[in-house]
Amino acid sequence: MGLFGPRHRREFFGITGAQDLIPARSLGGGRQVGNQTITDDKAMRNSVVWACLKLRAGLISTFPVDQYRDVGSIRTEYSPKPIILTDPGGLKVGIIDWLAMTQLDLDRAGNTVGLIVERSAAKTPYYPEGLPSRIELQPASACTYLKRRDKPPQWRIDGVFHDPKDVYHEAINRVAGLDVGLPTVLYAALAIGEGLSMQQHGLDWFSTGGIPKARMKNVAKRLNPNDISTAKQWYADVVENGGLLVHGNDWEYDFIQAQNAGMEFIEGRKLSGADVCRYFDTPADLVDVQSSSGGSITYANITQRNLQFLIYHLGPAVIGREDALTRLLPRPRYVKLNTKALLRMDPETQRAVVRSGVESWLLTNTEGRELDDKPALTPAQRAEMVELYGAPKLAGSKPGGNKPSSEPATAGA
Repeated sequence: MGLFGPRHRREFFGITGAQDLIPARSLGGGRQVGNQTITDDKAMRNSVVWACLKLRAGLISTFPVDQYRDVGSIRTEYSPKPIILTDPGGLKVGIIDWLAMTQLDLDRAGNTVGLIVERSAAKTPYYPEGLPSRIELQPASACTYLKRRDKPPQWRIDGVFHDPKDVYHEAINRVAGLDVGLPTVLYAALAIGEGLSMQQHGLDWFSTGGIPKARMKNVAKRLNPNDISTAKQWYADVVENGGLLVHGNDWEYDFIQAQNAGMEFIEGRKLSGADVCRYFDTPADLVDVQSSSGGSITYANITQRNLQFLIYHLGPAVIGREDALTRLLPRPRYVKLNTKALLRMDPETQRAVVRSGVESWLLTNTEGRELDDKPALTPAQRAEMVELYGAPKLAGSKPGGNKPSSEPATAGA
């Protein structure tokens, strides 16, 4: 059935035909586009959809999940992490897999659904029965949200009804008046279906084809059925097998189907790919798709490109996941996904940033070494470096001495 009933499918997707209201039972809800029925599963056969979903889910799921609480006005990391932030799906489903699966469903179906099978003793306004400590994710295609005027809402998962308090639900693409998120795949069905149709057309064209690949015409006489069959058999025995073509002066042989289907076909594939990228909020160049505008954007370095991607495309999804994970914790704890891994700098830039931080008193020498995955200097190492190079001259130090002044130096001083 999928998350949406027939009324919602008509209202939001303009679906009026019976073929759109009776999807395949094994794949959940879908939308008919030409000769393609677009479902969550079939959409991933489009390489652009696959690349967009894998990129977003792969990045978000591998951001470290940190737990904090504010002490005064200072953010302080809080440990240990509860099991919901380490193994939310049990021992077989760690946080990385769990985040990847939920993000995949969110980007495809607009919703991710799971059954709360274990709870802790802690209670919050979001979970008055107890905070979830284990959530078993369910296929979005097997879940339906039922909301009737005369009955309380219910979830139907694989034909079994569940109270909403026993179901974990996270949604994106929310609109006013609707309790579930809008599915991206169904809204992008036209663009995805176009790409899949062109892909299928290309396979048909270059393999069996819907029309003859070539035409043979005898210019000397009119052929009877037996002559036609003989000529076709000759073509199958010689031409299709790559043999030597031998013909006399009474035959003309013209190719109808060329190996190159034309620039129009290739351009159509490019436009379809760029269209899909917009629906999944992924820059086309990051998944090797040429933009329809044909233009290009030049970035000073990879860090700048990743920063632009994080702010304009991935940032809202990251903040949404942080909010959803925070609701699984007792107050006043909260969750932050550490996105610094996406902003890794080249070694030269990183050294300049660390040096600036040390000189401006924003970092200690030990903290700067930790950023470079190096331990603090031992007393023996410190003595050796002073012996070889002398005491370091810090920015802001007084003339004639190495001791810095009471005021921290500014960056770049």
